[in-house]
Amino acid sequence: MKSMVPLGLIVVATFALTSSRCFDSAKVFRVKPQNEKQVNFLKHLASIKQLDFWHPDSAFHIVTQMEVDFHVRAHQSRAVQTLMEQNEIQYEIVFNNLQEEIEKQFDGKRNFTGRYNYRKYNDWDKIAAWTVRIAKMYPKLVSRMQIGSTFEKRPMYLLKVGTERGRKKAIFMDCGIHAREWISPAFCQWFVKQATKTYGKDKIMTHLLDNLNFYILPVFNIDGYVWSWTQDRMWRKNRSKHSGTNCSGTDLNRNFAAAWGTTGFISDDPCDETYYGPAPESEDETKAVATFIRNHLSSIKAYLTIHAYSQMLIFPYGYTSQKAPNHAELMEVAKAAVKALSSLYGTKYKYGASASIIYPTSGSSDDWAYDQGIKYSFGFELRDKGKYGFLLPESMIKPTCMETMLAVKSIASYVLSHAL
Repeated sequence: MKSMVPLGLIVVATFALTSSRCFDSAKVFRVKPQNEKQVNFLKHLASIKQLDFWHPDSAFHIVTQMEVDFHVRAHQSRAVQTLMEQNEIQYEIVFNNLQEEIEKQFDGKRNFTGRYNYRKYNDWDKIAAWTVRIAKMYPKLVSRMQIGSTFEKRPMYLLKVGTERGRKKAIFMDCGIHAREWISPAFCQWFVKQATKTYGKDKIMTHLLDNLNFYILPVFNIDGYVWSWTQDRMWRKNRSKHSGTNCSGTDLNRNFAAAWGTTGFISDDPCDETYYGPAPESEDETKAVATFIRNHLSSIKAYLTIHAYSQMLIFPYGYTSQKAPNHAELMEVAKAAVKALSSLYGTKYKYGASASIIYPTSGSSDDWAYDQGIKYSFGFELRDKGKYGFLLPESMIKPTCMETMLAVKSIASYVLSHAL
């Protein structure tokens, strides 16, 4: 046991040294406003204090009886608590020291070895090297292409997974559009691993890869992901620069040309977490994905975007309360996918149109894909429901990915049978 102690100390020191922003004594609160007065107070609180909203992603989305999670910096936490108590807001402290929870996410040790581990969170350098290796290991199933570059000029690699058999339907799946949602890129890696390892052994996966191509973008927001590893674990946006402000970044999931900048309390303030950018597709990352999908619309029949957290499977629309033309069909596909997911560990997921089961948003990738004619467009919000939030421990990567695989295979099987 003695040999384990220095290792633990090294882990803590290493993450603290590589991440310039420290979260010692920062807190995460959970509240559930009971009436409009409490809702208005929370919105006012957000205007006078620096609150980082985890769920929902903005104070503007708060409604009565909604569970609201937000992170408060150490120097403001006492004042925030006092104000909530004075206004009779009941609260729970989810994390009393956010830095400790960040370090716990690695389950006691970082993966410093050269060996790739799908049950660990991998930084961008490891993921980029993995895209080369997986394509070499399975040349008949996997090919790698670059579809663009990020704001900071990192190459955006896309993996095409499937057998080479003439003209085939395709499914596009991206992970990591929001930098701090680490379980999302972990799933894209897991999907490629399972697809390649079980081809020829698992009947469903073999059938899918023989008749479908999967376009997998392991990390959409690469610059932000790198920043979340090296500078600020809670970073959400990309890393683009904006004139007239010292604030960086655009929320890539508000930057698509789907009712862009019109609905859902979007923000035109570059300092906000949900800043939608100066124009639709203004961001290099958004433009690269949108261009690729537009160029492959004849084959792409489904779009899947992987997020965290809250355990939901959502579909269009987000920018209007009106139902999508094939709403009933999307409900049935989502219901079957959630049933498949829940069959493994009993994990409960909500499903439905995003505007009705989360909150209105505009400029989202799944709405944009749907408006391009991709009629099977879904967004996953993976585990959990808030106990760990964005800091899902590595011990939960495998079960989360295994159950999500069942849902993705369910959707893919339906698309293969029904998409025109």
